[in-house]
Amino acid sequence: MRNKFDIPEYKKRELSDLAEFIADEYFNDSFVCPYKLAQIYGITISFEDYKSAFDGLLEHCSGKFHIYLNSNQVKHKYEPRVRFTLAHELGHYIIDDHRIPLKMGLAPSHPSFTNFSSDNEVELEADFFASSLLIPSSRLNKDIYKRKFSFNLIEELAAKYQTSITATLLKFGSIGNHPIMIICTVNARIKWFKYSEDFPFKYIDALPGFKVPENTGAGQYFYQDRFKYEDNYEIIDAEDYFKLYNDYDYGRKFYEHCIYSDKNKFVLSIIWED
Repeated sequence: MRNKFDIPEYKKRELSDLAEFIADEYFNDSFVCPYKLAQIYGITISFEDYKSAFDGLLEHCSGKFHIYLNSNQVKHKYEPRVRFTLAHELGHYIIDDHRIPLKMGLAPSHPSFTNFSSDNEVELEADFFASSLLIPSSRLNKDIYKRKFSFNLIEELAAKYQTSITATLLKFGSIGNHPIMIICTVNARIKWFKYSEDFPFKYIDALPGFKVPENTGAGQYFYQDRFKYEDNYEIIDAEDYFKLYNDYDYGRKFYEHCIYSDKNKFVLSIIWED
């Protein structure tokens, strides 16, 4: 079974190559700026407060394309979240299978959100395109060459490319030098998860209702009164998170780094093996 929260590997390669071509064509020796790219394609932009209606929206009207960016809960249009939203909407324009139906009136404009929780294939493709545009594969490969994986590395990359931690993890997981799994938990229930193609386990042993397992960093946050690990990571066993089919996998050690949000009752877990 394919993970419904992710796209096939062949599609990732296609979108990564497309995004890399555009980044090299227009920003070969510079930082990738989605605002400049919108200008190049003749796409106009509105940056206003649309409340909670959407984070971004691509509209086609009278032969022209326009992108709406939501300024609600952000300080300025160059924040990583807004840059990603714009890159996502540009993905809808640049990817032929997205743009052509919209231009022909065969598909309506639809709101996009940058919470990575959609299982809609079109949204998943635009998300991956956006991460690949802002973090081109060849540049990332140079940055991580012979580097040992750690959460500090992800923070360093996010700062360099001005992307969110989640967007950076999404791209790193697709071509990185170390297999990882990303799990998003909201209100003790697993909202979505994504993993590198070579991550050793693909199935989470979730409790009924897709609740996060108890013996994990995310689980302890929800089941033990918002308990948080102060260290950079917690060591867990494979059986704490994953469905195992081989006896020798029991006791296999993994690292789990958690990002917490008390306000949103949210935990993002990054899991990797040494």
